[in-house]
Amino acid sequence: MAISITFTYAQEQTALVKKQAAKLQEKNQKTFVAPGNWRGIAKVKEGLEIPFNFEISKKNGQQKLYFRNAEERFEGGPVKQTADSLFVKLDQFDNELAFAIVGDQLTGTLRKQDKAGKPLVIIAEHKNYRFKTDKPAAADYSGSYDVVFTSPNGKEEKTVGLFKQTGNRLTGTFLRVTGDSRYLEGVVEGNEFQLSSFIGSSPAYYKGTFQADGAIKGEVLGARGSQPFTGTKNKDAALPDPYKLTYLKKGYKTLDFSFPDLNGKKISLKDEKYKNKVVILTITGSWCPNCVDEATFMAPWYKENKNRGVEIIALHYERSTEPEYAKKVMTRFRERFGIEYDQVLAGTADKQVVSESLPALDSFLSFPTTIIIDKQGNVAQIHTGFNGPATGKFYDEFVKEFNAEIDTLLKK
Repeated sequence: MAISITFTYAQEQTALVKKQAAKLQEKNQKTFVAPGNWRGIAKVKEGLEIPFNFEISKKNGQQKLYFRNAEERFEGGPVKQTADSLFVKLDQFDNELAFAIVGDQLTGTLRKQDKAGKPLVIIAEHKNYRFKTDKPAAADYSGSYDVVFTSPNGKEEKTVGLFKQTGNRLTGTFLRVTGDSRYLEGVVEGNEFQLSSFIGSSPAYYKGTFQADGAIKGEVLGARGSQPFTGTKNKDAALPDPYKLTYLKKGYKTLDFSFPDLNGKKISLKDEKYKNKVVILTITGSWCPNCVDEATFMAPWYKENKNRGVEIIALHYERSTEPEYAKKVMTRFRERFGIEYDQVLAGTADKQVVSESLPALDSFLSFPTTIIIDKQGNVAQIHTGFNGPATGKFYDEFVKEFNAEIDTLLKK
């Protein structure tokens, strides 16, 4: 009898827990409101929490998540709510956000869609600030800076820091020869600053101080550790000429390749489609944030200029060349940006692989890299990296120079 009574009690307790859970689930379904502004916290590691902002908007019955960084509103993906859970497919980076709804809070993870790797803990609340500020900025630190990042092995990387300040609010980016850190947003308190960014890949966090003499000192922090940087204010801060960093080996004038497109058809510069035309090659990857900026520029540019005798081939180097995976991520990339030019799978996302698959290239440094080929099939120009719209005048200069080069080659 005692065993029977104990068993019955356990059953009753289990039933009670299930009933309470069901009530909570029903309450969440009735009271939770997804649309609006959110403040997320990415718990990267012990002692490092990176804040970011996003919004959920509803249009035509479909909810979508948009990441907000400075002037950018970056589409993350569709939002699906089921009972007490909320999911967002971040197809751009093959990731997803998986949340449990706890009252009006979201608690969950950022993880790969195939569940591989270690997920990142994310907590979000209906709030519209990024960093709290308790005191005003000591000065206006807007401007450009010569900045040097130092790696753990002592190697130095020269960059340009670009900052714009309004009151406590600070936005900016770091321009490298390989591309920029895209849109960063944060605050200045006294002479101390914090900046962060997140669009669904890996969250970024920078902190440091501005000095009265125009110096800057700080560090960028992430899951793998930190990297210090120092610099000085310089209105003429600039990087090495991006047209002289990647070049052809001695004795080469052309590039030769044959890579499969999304349907397995081999594409080559020798194809009839490209003869007597100016051809632009973009060495890219769907995983690459700077490649996103390049595609955002290149896709509409091609639509406006394709009838002038110009073609584009995107050479994709992806995380995997497994056919099903590659076709999935490349198709998503194509659909997101409305790409009408050819895409080919050239190899895995590795600089050495690029060098091996395009043996005429010397000193390949960056995804993306843009190569312009003249009507005779000769390489006319190679641009390392991509200066995205977050870089302001540097982006404007690239667009102007790019169009001028195409115009010149089309006239020859």
